[in-house]
Amino acid sequence: MSLPRVISIHVGKVAPLGPEGVPSAFVKQPIQGPVKVTPLGLEGDEQADLSVHGGPEKAVYGYSLANYAVWRQEHPQHAAALIPGAFGENLCVEGLQEADLCTGDVHRIGSSRLQVCQPRQPCFKLALRFDDKFMPKAMIRTGRAGWYYRVLEPGVIVTGDTVHLEDRPNPDFPFARLIELISQGKATHAELERLQDMEGLASNWQLRAREFLAHWPESRIERQ
Repeated sequence: MSLPRVISIHVGKVAPLGPEGVPSAFVKQPIQGPVKVTPLGLEGDEQADLSVHGGPEKAVYGYSLANYAVWRQEHPQHAAALIPGAFGENLCVEGLQEADLCTGDVHRIGSSRLQVCQPRQPCFKLALRFDDKFMPKAMIRTGRAGWYYRVLEPGVIVTGDTVHLEDRPNPDFPFARLIELISQGKATHAELERLQDMEGLASNWQLRAREFLAHWPESRIERQ
């Protein structure tokens, strides 16, 4: 079986988005040649609102190539726009989907070492990108959220690099389940106990799990 590989790399500059002209780097352009991976993301990539985007635990955004075919089938009105990079990802990956991941997976891509730490939570800018208020809800409903990497080792990547699974600290905790918990809630007590100190999980979700455990059984994980 062939390894997953990066089929395109995308970076974006802050620019007006949608009719309202909201500052955003959502729209990204494919780039050729080697790209440096820093602790805060790809060199040349920007974020407009650092309170919710970017940072060490949202450094690099990965998305599955296979998801695009399904999106085009379900939303033919957007088919022309539903191509790699359309969801603002930095890396479009062939041969890897959310269901193939476990929380905390460590990938070697080029000379960089990246860790899957949390899913994307779509905001209103996704609706602006497609001029369709239903797109964020569709991403939540389908679980085709993509994944954020933290950078464990900076390096260089280039289109065509393979994605090597180097470590899987949580083989019994599918990433798809994490997406479900974050988007829909209803975590069990046992799941919250796992999440509060889960290796590789983004620190904000570890903290939220501890907070909900402190108020169990009244609380549950809810969307931010």
